[in-house]
Amino acid sequence: MTDSGRTGQWFKAGLVTLVVLAVDQSTKVVVRANVLPGERLHPLPLVGIVNVRNTGIAFGALGGAGWLVPVLTLVALCGVFLWFALKPTRPYAWIPAGLIVGGAIGNLADRAQRGAVTDFIALPHWPAFNFADCAITVGVILLLIVSERDGSKTKD
Repeated sequence: MTDSGRTGQWFKAGLVTLVVLAVDQSTKVVVRANVLPGERLHPLPLVGIVNVRNTGIAFGALGGAGWLVPVLTLVALCGVFLWFALKPTRPYAWIPAGLIVGGAIGNLADRAQRGAVTDFIALPHWPAFNFADCAITVGVILLLIVSERDGSKTKD
């Protein structure tokens, strides 16, 4: 792939990152403005909207770990950047890269501004989560799929 093709892959990953970041941050702003902390709304069956703070990582693990959570997030981000830098021509690699980076930056922004992440999607028997968490989860699954696929094709 040419340098302009590689640049195009980075551009697409950046665009996905920006979209994820915009959706994540805007949904959190709406929730913080309209749902009181601890309040639970039920707009759909089995789906609740809450306003909770998460100082840990996914599902509240490592809550109260302080500096460890952002450091682990930054290490993971470096890993994703390295993977993508080594595989920018792998078909569709820009999708999981953008999803993971956008989600991670969205949650890091919350930690930097508020000391905790705003989680707001509540399902029965499941810890609350947010759009960034969804993007990261889908991104990791797609990263595994993209990594396992035959990377010899350069279409995307």
